[in-house]
Parts: sequence; C-alpha cells; structure tokens
Amino acid sequence: MDQTLVYVSNADSHEISVLLLDATGVLTPVGSAQVDGTVMPLAVHPEHRFLYAGIRSEPFAVKTFAIHPSGRLRHLSTTPLPDNMAYLSTDRTGRFLLSASYTGDKIAINPIAADGTVDASPLEVIATAPHAHSIVVDPTNRHVFAAVLGGDHLLQYHFDEVAGSLTPNHPAAVETELGAGPRHIVFHPSGRVVFVANELDGTVNSYLLDPTGTLTRLAAISALPEGFSGSPWTSDVHVTPDGRFLYVSERTSDTIAGFRVGSTPGALDPLGHTATEAQPRGFAIDPRGRFLVAAGQKSNAITTYAIDPRTGALTARDRCAVGRNPTWVEIIDLAAA
Repeated sequence: MDQTLVYVSNADSHEISVLLLDATGVLTPVGSAQVDGTVMPLAVHPEHRFLYAGIRSEPFAVKTFAIHPSGRLRHLSTTPLPDNMAYLSTDRTGRFLLSASYTGDKIAINPIAADGTVDASPLEVIATAPHAHSIVVDPTNRHVFAAVLGGDHLLQYHFDEVAGSLTPNHPAAVETELGAGPRHIVFHPSGRVVFVANELDGTVNSYLLDPTGTLTRLAAISALPEGFSGSPWTSDVHVTPDGRFLYVSERTSDTIAGFRVGSTPGALDPLGHTATEAQPRGFAIDPRGRFLVAAGQKSNAITTYAIDPRTGALTARDRCAVGRNPTWVEIIDLAAA
C-alpha cells in the first residue's frame, strides 16, 4: 500500500513540515525538519528518495534530505548555490539540479551524485534578463525552459542529459505580452502543450510544444475572479495527472482559479474560483489527482481540497496549521514502511 506524503516549506520558522494525506483528504502531521535559514523552493528526486530545499537567506544553499519510508526527512548535506535561488527542479534522470534566481538574474545547473547530494561546482551559470523565476526540463529530458519575469519571455534550450549542459535553441526566447511577468511553467501530460502562469497581469498562456523544443503561443486567459480590483499577483500553476483540469493560485484575491483543459490544444474553459488560504503562494496536486493542497503565507495553514473527477470542482476536506510563512508544497506517494 502506498501512502501519500505532503511537504511544506515554512520560510519564517525555518522548517519543513511533513504530513500524511489519507484517502479521504485528512492531513496528519508526521513531524518537521528544522532548517537553518529561510527555506522556500522544494524539489523531489524522481525516485522519491531525496528532497531538495533551497535556502534564500545567506549563505545561499540547497539542503539535501533523505526521505525515509515513513516520510520523515534526514539531512544529508548543505551545498552552496550560485545565488539566491527562487526555484529548484531536477532533470528526469535525477542526475542534475536546475535552479533559477529571481534576485540574481541567472539560472544554473549542478550535478547530483549517486548518493543524492548536490555537487558544489555548477556545470552552468547563465545570466538572464531580470528576475528568472523558474526552470524546468520537458518530459523528453531533451529541452529546458526558463521563465524570466522581468524580461517577459521564456528561454528555450537544448539539454544534454549526459553532460548536463545547455545550448540555446532557435529562437532562444519566446516573448509574452509586455508586462505579463511569466512565473511558473507546467507541462500537460500529453507532452504537447505547455501552460505558463503570468504573475503581473494575472493570465495563463498556453503554448504548443514542438518536438524540436520550441514553443508556439496558442492562447491566453485570465485567472482573475470576476470583479477583481487591485494588482494581479498570480503565483503557482498545476495540471491534474489525467490532464483534464488546470488550476492557478492568485495571491491578491486569495483564490484558486480552475479550468477544464479543452479538446483543442491549449484551450482552457473557466470553471470558476475557489476562496482559499490567505496569500496562496504555493500548492500541489497529489499524484493520483484526487486532492489539491494549498498553502497560505499569511494564514500559516494548508487546506486540502477534493477534486471532483467529473467537474473539476474543489471541495474543502481538511485544514492544518503548519509553520510560519508556508511558501511551497510537494506531494509524493511512497510505499508504506
């Protein structure tokens, strides 16, 4: 029997909360891992053996934790990173850690050793336009994309999965609307479409992903609720494992927007908005697509929502206090201890 574990980074209390998510959506705290620094971005190794946590206070670093079958975390190493990294991910083999720096305007790649620890000598450090906000490898592990918020573009690279190196694709970048502020990137399970949450104008763009690793814009749609006033502050974006529904969190309105993924590539049909935790910076969907877990930076809590498999509607199931300023959520299935 698999068990579902939820990891939440709490920036201000310097800890990672570990919770068990049961088949009804109820959360049970398992424990926490103390971290000496402002912990924010998280990434899980593809084999679910290691968790990587980015430290955004000086000295900037990534901490590697071994994941016990119980879900608890054991600290293995602390490795310096080239800058204050706002985003972490791994390639599909788990041999490389990718990172993006919002304040340092760069992206980087570091090797991951067989024991899961990160090597301190980066293979790539590439300067970008202001505010690189995320970096991800495509499902084939042959292409890398980085969202650069201040540059209003998405960088496109060929990725050498043996050497861990990047080569600019042609074109090297795809522009968004001026002032959109591309932030996070997610791939549809089909591998044919990419969705991008734009932080500054509150929209979601969809792109066709060509086998050559280039993006062609398909559509854009607002993630803001009706009657919205104020400055958009879109944050996270995720798609269900079956590819039927997409969700976007928006921090000014404290909502999660839902969309049905249409049959036409890139099409999104609005499902409405769900009021959620205060300032929902991060959320995640469990690997079976049953639940969405959202964290509130100002509420210091997370809420579990059941995802209706027919309509995509979200229904609150449980709420649990975590640490101070929760910013990132990761959910994995593990074989029970």
